[in-house]
Amino acid sequence: MAPAGKISGFHRHGNDWFSDASLPSDITLVVDDMNFHLHKFPLISRCGKIANIVEEFQSTSDHTFEVLEEFPGGADTFFMIVEFCYGGRVEFTPRNIVMLYCAADYLDMTDYYDDDNLLPKAESFFHRHILRHWKNCILALQSCEPVIPRADKLQIISRCLNALSVMVCTDPSLFGWPMMMYGTMQSPGGSILWNGINTGVRIYSTKSDWWFEDISCLCVELFERLIRTMEEKGIRPENLVSAIMHYCKKYLPGLDRWHGGQSGISRKVGSFSLRPVTIDRSVLLRTVVKLLPEKKGKSFCRFLLGLLRVALILEVNHTCQDALEKRIGTQLELVTIDSLLIPSYSDSDTLYNTDCVERMVHHFVRSEPSLTSISPSSFVLETSPSSGRLKRVGRLVDNYITEVASDVNLKPGKIRSLAEVLPESSRSLHDGLYRALDIYFKIVQTHPWLSEKEKVQLCGIIDFQKLSIDACAHASQNERLPLRVILQVLFFEQMQLRTAIAGWLNVLHRESAPAASSTAPTEMATQIVQRDGWVTVVRDNQVLKVDMARMRSRVGELEQEFSKIKEGMKNVTKSHSHLSSKGVGPTRDLSSPHSDLSSPPFVAKGVGPARLARRRKNIVYSD
Repeated sequence: MAPAGKISGFHRHGNDWFSDASLPSDITLVVDDMNFHLHKFPLISRCGKIANIVEEFQSTSDHTFEVLEEFPGGADTFFMIVEFCYGGRVEFTPRNIVMLYCAADYLDMTDYYDDDNLLPKAESFFHRHILRHWKNCILALQSCEPVIPRADKLQIISRCLNALSVMVCTDPSLFGWPMMMYGTMQSPGGSILWNGINTGVRIYSTKSDWWFEDISCLCVELFERLIRTMEEKGIRPENLVSAIMHYCKKYLPGLDRWHGGQSGISRKVGSFSLRPVTIDRSVLLRTVVKLLPEKKGKSFCRFLLGLLRVALILEVNHTCQDALEKRIGTQLELVTIDSLLIPSYSDSDTLYNTDCVERMVHHFVRSEPSLTSISPSSFVLETSPSSGRLKRVGRLVDNYITEVASDVNLKPGKIRSLAEVLPESSRSLHDGLYRALDIYFKIVQTHPWLSEKEKVQLCGIIDFQKLSIDACAHASQNERLPLRVILQVLFFEQMQLRTAIAGWLNVLHRESAPAASSTAPTEMATQIVQRDGWVTVVRDNQVLKVDMARMRSRVGELEQEFSKIKEGMKNVTKSHSHLSSKGVGPTRDLSSPHSDLSSPPFVAKGVGPARLARRRKNIVYSD
């Protein structure tokens, strides 16, 4: 709004401004619904645009009426120009120089009409007092937002951006007072101030982020253009990334917390204050995704995950979300489990957004061509640099499934798809998957909607040959697992014991063989060291022999019991009618070829329920 009240030479009534001159006005100009009743001669002597308007209206009417559309700066700026045309003095400041500059260009106030006209005055002030001072340049650039097209035409924005980029690379003490001060009063170069006077005493500081807060007062479009200009000028990419992260954390709520909450030095505004900037968060996210360079790092990856959370909350377009997911997926090995637990912000019944995580894992697999071009059992893959990344991501996914398994609304198909995204070579042990399924079965135990068949299919993601001894012992006694799965665990556990004992027996056999007389002294010394080291192996072998003897005894007992059960079941079948009269239902024939209990590879020969019960009694249950 224009200043209220009476000003020297002019007075206002409502939305009308009048000149105090005794002559009646002969031209009315309308700017932003404000009517300025003025005189032609003071205006046409300095404004080429108004001179052309008056010339057009002269042939039709003595009074000229014109609406100035999209006038830069609105009624406030036009009032200052009117005062200048009537012989007043215009005071240029960093806040109004851009508007006056653009308004003078709009009205064609060049030196063609007057040697001391407004446009050359504004150009001179802009060069001498704006482009040479950091503070003034920031303020002028901030004021360009409403008139960006005209400011671009006059190259105001490009000159400000170039000046700021050069000043970032230069000692701040060379180009005037900075926008921000750190802690106590300091000069741009870091000298201590006493009553505003530079004492010359320097404060040692290695901070290169003094300009981050200053440029964060710019709108998204100007901030983006400034970052790209700084990139062209050779500013270090890590500094640009830090500036972008600072800008995002200022305008995206919660991002600082998700990024880790690292608090920097408290900054205080120095010799001037900043006007608040209104930011469209969706536009900011789309711009930042295009602006961020290709970079990897734990902190940067955590920042990307924070941006993804905000994008999901704001429901930004899928292109932006996909770009973030792809960037995170290519460095998924750097992600921590806490930052990967993204809540489901949509109407989904699940607590966590598992679809988003699954897509990121897919991007990781696609970013590693070796995962698809080399066999999982290949020695090259095991020793390649990508193998370590793959194993870390495998552990991360297993931990993630373990965390989300506590959600009772999570469907078994989602767990299966999450586990099968990675290739088989990503897991040397399947203990993590077993732990996740155990938690899931424990949670859904109170909800009978999960059938036995679905449990068996879900257990198919586990390779029981890759379970550790402790996991096998726990699984063999886990009542939450299907019976068929428990028998399979016992089968593979027995096979592992046999393989281990056979290997140790072969080692002992080689140790007991007489050494060749032609063995070199170095080889004999090596054998002595190895013999001393095998003492522990021999002791362990004795224990295993005892365990194997017990196991064979149990197997024999279970085989006998299983035979008795089969004979009993045949008798039950023959006397079916008699048993039915006593309330006994039909019995399943275990000798049938379609019986699940007798079908390999889940049980060894002669294994039955009695053996399973006895096995559960003798194995210690460790949760």
